[in-house]
Amino acid sequence: MNDVSTFDWRAHFLASGEDADLPIVDAHQHYFDIEQHYYPWLNDRPLRPFRYGDYSSICRNFLPADYRRLSGRHRIVQTVVIEGEWDPATPADEVRFVESLALHEPTLAAMVGQVWLDREDAADLLRLYGDHPLVRGVRHKPVVTSLEAWREDFAAPGSMRDPRWRDGYARLAENGLHFELQAPWWHLSEAAELARDFPDVTIVVNHTALPADRSEQGLAGWRDNLALLAREPNVALKISGICIQGKAWPVESNRVVVNDAISIFDVSRCAFASNYPVDGVVNSLGEVLDGFKTIVRDRSLADRLALFHDNARRIYRLT
Repeated sequence: MNDVSTFDWRAHFLASGEDADLPIVDAHQHYFDIEQHYYPWLNDRPLRPFRYGDYSSICRNFLPADYRRLSGRHRIVQTVVIEGEWDPATPADEVRFVESLALHEPTLAAMVGQVWLDREDAADLLRLYGDHPLVRGVRHKPVVTSLEAWREDFAAPGSMRDPRWRDGYARLAENGLHFELQAPWWHLSEAAELARDFPDVTIVVNHTALPADRSEQGLAGWRDNLALLAREPNVALKISGICIQGKAWPVESNRVVVNDAISIFDVSRCAFASNYPVDGVVNSLGEVLDGFKTIVRDRSLADRLALFHDNARRIYRLT
């Protein structure tokens, strides 16, 4: 149920307290048109290894009408479109594509553009994005490694410690852009260094820092590294992307992840997001949103509004 009318759904929810009235700003979703545009990970074969397993089911168009249909009874008032790993040869074209969708989809409120911070075109792209009314930040997934191979001095080319990559990152603040970080939790000490070295740049951590290993040891490592990063005041956390391969959205096993993340970062720095249609590999959009609602149902109305609506509006500077 997408709704961007002038009706004050926030006040209505505070009065009713009903989940159905909770206004949602989906802080992380994607639109794909794989028939008209090239997304290497969706168009190429064979498909790449992926944490959710076989993702052939989402290798198709996903456009505003699809999102509207799948959101069902949930009160989606605004969304933020995150770059969808478009053809890296023409990243600015994705901004133009999303802009064309926004002309006809009033809930599409902002986007995050693709950039390759260590490329020669980074400075020009950042200036272009900084001047664009839809773009609030950029994403470039830094080079990472496995937990087994990671070392304290990890500094591979294209990583968060790569001087060339950091030269591009240093231009974010002057263009009024924040940085969306997608990296597994064992790289968060590098992100903490980045946050300290560039205090004028907000880092928004994607997908809860990827707590895929739900063993006791895996969750302990995730919590410790998340707490290390949470010490930096210029970091926010998107609680999303926590589906588990082969399982319906597991409220009980996800409850500990959601509650620990909120405890570590505080309600004021967390925002829920769907990661749709990517999480559609495992779960429906309704299951993802219902799962978050179930986990925080006992929290105050103000906390629920913050997590589903207010914080995303602040982080993405939405009007």
